Amino acid sequence: MKAKYIYKCLMISFAALLLGSCSSPEVDAKFDQNATERLSGRQKELNDLLLSSAEGWKAVYYTDSTQLGGWTHLFKFLPAGKVEMASDFDSDTGVYQSQYDIQVGSTVSLVFTTENRIHLLSNAADYPTAGLLAKGYLGDFQFYYYGQKNGDIIFRTNRNGHFLRFVKATPQDWADLPKNTPMINNITGDMFSPLFRLLEINDGTTTKNYDFDYNTDARFGTGYSIEPGVNVSYDLAFSFNPTGAFSKIPLDVKGQKLTDFVYNSTNNTFVATGTNGVSATVKYTNAPPIVTDDYKILLNGKGNPQMVVAYIAANLYTAPSTSDYFRYLISKVNATLPAAQSIARVQLVFNNASNQTFIQYQFNGGKAAISHLVTTVEDAANKTIILKDAGWTVAPAAYAFLKDIDNELTNPKGLYIKKESFRITFSNVVWTLTSASSSFRMTSYQL
Repeated sequence: MKAKYIYKCLMISFAALLLGSCSSPEVDAKFDQNATERLSGRQKELNDLLLSSAEGWKAVYYTDSTQLGGWTHLFKFLPAGKVEMASDFDSDTGVYQSQYDIQVGSTVSLVFTTENRIHLLSNAADYPTAGLLAKGYLGDFQFYYYGQKNGDIIFRTNRNGHFLRFVKATPQDWADLPKNTPMINNITGDMFSPLFRLLEINDGTTTKNYDFDYNTDARFGTGYSIEPGVNVSYDLAFSFNPTGAFSKIPLDVKGQKLTDFVYNSTNNTFVATGTNGVSATVKYTNAPPIVTDDYKILLNGKGNPQMVVAYIAANLYTAPSTSDYFRYLISKVNATLPAAQSIARVQLVFNNASNQTFIQYQFNGGKAAISHLVTTVEDAANKTIILKDAGWTVAPAAYAFLKDIDNELTNPKGLYIKKESFRITFSNVVWTLTSASSSFRMTSYQL
């Protein structure tokens, strides 16, 4: 009897709750709306949101953080479907106006309908790595409206379904955007910057160096262990700000996740600092992360056979391993010569039949070769070979125009010599000669 009474009470309560729910005007309105009306409401909601921020919106757009960094974009949405936009994609951080639309399909999306800065990331003809040939930077100009969270607008990208967050911009954001460019340049460097980068990780007890392979265009780098037999690497996906760089991929050091790399102008480094001595530093170095003994076969007085290596302009000027600074010095020499003449080869002959070593400059256009006799000295501690002056085959006035490039080959800190594993056009073994004191690197064939 008691059980029946309880059951009866429960049924009455459920009926009352159901009737109360169905009488809610809000629920009635939702049931009355068809799909078109709901999408139309979302369309208006998104447009109102975009127009609601007086200083617009900021988005750091990581198109694919597994292989690319991020690009900062600022948007100010205006009536009549206009938008003002700026980005740090390149050094042009100016503000440009274009059109946008809130489109309705199966869902509501924001579409930038005329070309502006955001389209630079979706241009398939402009790609940052060979693996992204014909894919560009994997960017979108259509973003599906997902909703709001804590005042931010959340979108999903059309191309790969990643989330993209628009946060309310401030006047400072617009003022700071051009300040990203110097930070980008600091990690990119120029032709005078050291050729090698290191990722130095300090776990509070031990410091280890990793060869940091950084792609400037992709804003993405990987640090590879230089310890023999150790297969460990760390990826960093950078976006930039006025004080340094932020990596969307945290660098995990003893459980601490390092993401914010602050630029130190004193020593040109980017440093992420944790607690208890933990840190990570991205820095330049003139010394290759892995130094070889390949120079030893070139030394005088060691019974080494003759060896000839030559930079051949027609084949090696554009080689990826030839440094910009070397190209600059070649161009500087060529600028001093008559129009029909230019450097054809920079050839180094080691330990020839008369036990001589010399640098020989050969020219196009009928100009006679010029040779600089040298001796070799080993710097065993730094694993470099130093070429010391032993006289020229012409008078000083006749070789003065070669001074700058010759000074690099004979610099007192020496050259790092590496027998490379790759080939360029021909089957000849490739050797690189890299200055221990500058960004000079010459690519040469073994002849």
